[in-house]
Amino acid sequence: MKIEVYSPTIRRKEMDAVLTALVEDKIGPGEHTQHLVQIAKERLKFDYSLALRSPVIALSLALKSLNLEDGQGVIISALSPGYYKQVIEDLRLVPIYADVLPSSASIGPETIEAARSRQASARCVVVHHTLGFVPDMAAILDLGLPVIDDRSQSYGALSAERPVPASIVAAAESSAEAPAVQAVEPAPETPYSPGALTILGLEEKDLLTAGGGALLYAMNRREAGVLRNYAELLPEYGLPDMNAAMGVVQFREAGKNLEKRKEIAKIYAQASQRTRHKRFVQNDIYEYNNYVFPLILETGMKDVKAYAKKKDIAVESALEDTLMGAGLVPTEDCPESYSLSLRTALFPLYPRLSGAEIEKVSKLILTLP
Repeated sequence: MKIEVYSPTIRRKEMDAVLTALVEDKIGPGEHTQHLVQIAKERLKFDYSLALRSPVIALSLALKSLNLEDGQGVIISALSPGYYKQVIEDLRLVPIYADVLPSSASIGPETIEAARSRQASARCVVVHHTLGFVPDMAAILDLGLPVIDDRSQSYGALSAERPVPASIVAAAESSAEAPAVQAVEPAPETPYSPGALTILGLEEKDLLTAGGGALLYAMNRREAGVLRNYAELLPEYGLPDMNAAMGVVQFREAGKNLEKRKEIAKIYAQASQRTRHKRFVQNDIYEYNNYVFPLILETGMKDVKAYAKKKDIAVESALEDTLMGAGLVPTEDCPESYSLSLRTALFPLYPRLSGAEIEKVSKLILTLP
């Protein structure tokens, strides 16, 4: 059976939660949606949040909250999701494409400044954490532009977002060698500078999934006041209860799933060190969440895909769903993004992989052409 690149981490707990929501009298936005917002608040420490049906709606509302004028520019990474351009243009704004740093596929203050120098109309920046890598947000905020932060792929980069798995807690509580509180004490919080508003997508390929949807939240009271203006949105904008029920379980299981991703990534990394292909590097400020396992190929993408296919393993272009991957960005403005879009491959990495499958993918990486 072919090993796919992506597989949403959905187990019996998520299924049971959705079925419970389905048999209730109401499946639109309701108690489960409110519960999702509450559990997310415990993890993310935000002041206020909206649970929405899609990240498209979340980005649109976030941009509207900035009260930008027609024709003003929004700086975005050339490796942002394809829908960014449509949302920006639908609001009669102008997308301004910033290149990325080749070490992380992320925009940085220098690439944002370069984009702003090309087009003086820039009034804000939307920072997408491509492939789960978090840029230096403090340095980006120091540029003085309003920032919308899209963390759909980078959940887990902070220690507070990595709750201790229940199995570890149980083992610690049953141990006579040391008090449980010492065994499960969380790591110190990693400093994080949020943007004015933050998007956490819950789509199929996001790190946490509710089968669709997004949270749009504000960390501070001032920005939260802006979001409260949208509190009485039409119900068609709100996240349905059956999606929210799945999202609640995803938050609860996040610690265990992130640990499993880390274990798998370590095995893959050891194999990749014996090849000529390169890996991206997360800066020292945050911990990489192992959302995916990408490699920057020194050989052609076509050859690698063909080789993997013979082994019944799917390998995909990591950036084909981005603006650059879709051919929507002038390549001369963003040469690093263009190069990475052609050479970055994704290998299967998700908690549901069996030991035999992990070994099979690891051998594939080790023997890549």
